[in-house]
Amino acid sequence: MRTAYSVETVRAAERALMARLPEGALMQRAAAGLAAACAELLGRVYGSRVVLLVGSGDNGGDALYAGARLARRGAGVTAVLLTPGRAHAGGLAALRRAGGTVATADSAAVDELVLRADLVVDGIVGIGGKGGLRPDAERLAGVVARSRAAVVAVDLPSGVDADTGEVRGAALRADLTVTFGAYKPGLLVDPAREYAGVVRLVGIGLEPPPADAVLEALQHADVARLLPLPTGESDKYRRGVVGIAAGSARYPGAAVLAVSGALRGGAGAVRYVGPAGDAVIARFPETLVSDAGPAKAGRVQAWVVGPGAGDDAAAVAEVLEADVPVLLDADGLRLADRDAVRRRTSPTLMTPHAGEAAALLGVRREEVEAARLAAVRELAAVYRATVLLKGSTTLVADFAGGPVRVNATGTPWLATAGSGDVLSGLAGSLLAAGLRAPDAGSVAAYLHGLAGRFAAQGAPTGAHDVASHIPRAWRDVRG
Repeated sequence: MRTAYSVETVRAAERALMARLPEGALMQRAAAGLAAACAELLGRVYGSRVVLLVGSGDNGGDALYAGARLARRGAGVTAVLLTPGRAHAGGLAALRRAGGTVATADSAAVDELVLRADLVVDGIVGIGGKGGLRPDAERLAGVVARSRAAVVAVDLPSGVDADTGEVRGAALRADLTVTFGAYKPGLLVDPAREYAGVVRLVGIGLEPPPADAVLEALQHADVARLLPLPTGESDKYRRGVVGIAAGSARYPGAAVLAVSGALRGGAGAVRYVGPAGDAVIARFPETLVSDAGPAKAGRVQAWVVGPGAGDDAAAVAEVLEADVPVLLDADGLRLADRDAVRRRTSPTLMTPHAGEAAALLGVRREEVEAARLAAVRELAAVYRATVLLKGSTTLVADFAGGPVRVNATGTPWLATAGSGDVLSGLAGSLLAAGLRAPDAGSVAAYLHGLAGRFAAQGAPTGAHDVASHIPRAWRDVRG
């Protein structure tokens, strides 16, 4: 499990550690890890050209000490000081002793230095930075963007918000971010994640309390522990039955795709209710089909309602009255009465994309995309539900609190018609198999993302291909 902590928690852990260590030891640990990562990225250190962009904080000190280590190995290192009078004195002295040189950001030669560099180290702003870059730093970021240099960010790309993942102005894009001691939420959540590149965690001895984590990302081992597995005593009913109320005359394919995801999600049987029964049976004859409505379809352990449902508000209302976990997706999100969702005593899992989340919150889509972490938390609180916010980094938040789950196993090729229907069926099946709503959502997102990678392999793919690769994703996690 990857866990991420707030700036406040990280700083408290740093203070506690520094009180037990000799002065400057923590920065030296960080600088050593940063220098090693830079050297690995360069491949050949001797003779390489390195530019350090140095601000006034500890990140600038980390960059200076790391630059000194690279200079001692034969790199030509120049520190560009954005605030010359406030640069870390010890790091500056170490760089000069190692043979490095110093320039100021307003020097006429700086642009050429950056454009000719093999590596640029971003030590402008630390984890406490808010808002975009200041004008002098923004200008340098533009020069860096035009260069061919590899870019390494110290702890966090300058200009992004460590706690929220928001980018409120200009920011510097990195190929590699070397973060120290603990992940910060902004490194795992878009849009900031897009600026971080590959993220490498360097251990420096920090021990933030696990209970203080604000974000967590499941890994293979975590998902494997959560997967429902049949036993020798299992039958199709003991494994769980998931009901699918989806599809319409206009969108019968949504029903087929939701059922395809559900059949591969661990439940023992799938009941389908809706007008697309013939299409579902033609594709999946093992499905139990009914046209009597959700309340008369037979016993289920969870419902999925909404994909391709059109304007069938009656079916949505009927499902919300059921005393079992319910997954709301697509049209179901639009048709569901907020108060009916709020008063439910069984779990509710909502799976909107950014546009649907914006409509539910009464804001513009751009606002949700710019502040995904805030949006998913607010939506969960407003509806008293678990919310899976789909996107480049899928987020799962529960109204009861706890760390938000973040998933990044997907691929941009998953942005295709019907992909969300498959995800809904998969997550609903996991609910029926007994997983809690936050676990069902995050495990489904993880498997769905892996299946998307396997299906696409760098090329366009369709939702039906994603569904067919869920078993491979399941085996990969278990393997």
